[in-house]
Amino acid sequence: MKEKRLINKNSKAFYFLIGALTAVIVLIIAGFIFFGNNINLIAASDLVSKNDFPQDYRIISPEIPKDVYFAGERVPLENFEVYERIDREMIVNTYLHSSTILALKRANRWFPVIEPILKEYNVPDDFKYLAVAESNLENVVSPAGATGFWQFMKGAADKYGLEVNNEIDERYHVEKATEAACKYLLESYQKYGNWTMAAASYNMGVSGVDNQIERQKANNYYNLVLGIETSRFIARIVSLKVIMQNPQKYGFDLMEIDLYLPLKTYEVELSELVTDFADWAAERGINYKILKMYNPWLRESYLKNKSKKTYTIKLPEKGSIQIIN
Repeated sequence: MKEKRLINKNSKAFYFLIGALTAVIVLIIAGFIFFGNNINLIAASDLVSKNDFPQDYRIISPEIPKDVYFAGERVPLENFEVYERIDREMIVNTYLHSSTILALKRANRWFPVIEPILKEYNVPDDFKYLAVAESNLENVVSPAGATGFWQFMKGAADKYGLEVNNEIDERYHVEKATEAACKYLLESYQKYGNWTMAAASYNMGVSGVDNQIERQKANNYYNLVLGIETSRFIARIVSLKVIMQNPQKYGFDLMEIDLYLPLKTYEVELSELVTDFADWAAERGINYKILKMYNPWLRESYLKNKSKKTYTIKLPEKGSIQIIN
């Protein structure tokens, strides 16, 4: 009887020990599962933070350089109202992501076209950013009818030597429109004696600026009360210059492969009647769409050319563009 009790006691101890060991094993397995999952989550979190877009994204107030110049003329940032104008446009253009990214991409194609023309006319290089402010380097038409990279109205286009009619509109011709803009700016600079006022007059018109100078008895752009568009105009140009000269600093991490390449072209002269530009293009191994892409100033599918004027047509170099068959 005593021996039986001892066996029962030993059995109970044995089963208790087995139960305890089982519990410990279960806890160990559960611990491995728990910590293993958490390690996976941490690793996945690290992967997301390093590789997903946008990387290390933060919403901040973009830094304004201590000294800011437009066309060699200092912007008076010590004036709080001027500083806040610049600050506003820095914020807008830093966080207007799609527009600024497109400007950076297009600048790689079009700045090499615009810069030599500005240099030839002795217009400061900073005025290429005026074209960005006006059109974002795109042949757009404003609600008022201003057209092209440099946003010429028809009257100004006529005055500065651009042909505008049903068949031809040279406001869409980047090189010729840039030359016209240079002529306008040089004329304004001669009148006002500084490039900042010349740029303001480009936006507001010379007569508009003259009226405000006479009305307010002040001839410094930063001392004039102007409409919101002209008031913001120089600040917009300056902010685009600051951002586009150092895009990485303001979060635009574009690689060279992201930028639009310059167009490779050759030129042919045209002085005769063209009854159908689709046929004319086909004879030269391209199609009408490509002809228009390279020469958007051709506004019709034909050219009567009654004056027998000679035009220069740009065509893509062979192999530089894929023709869809």
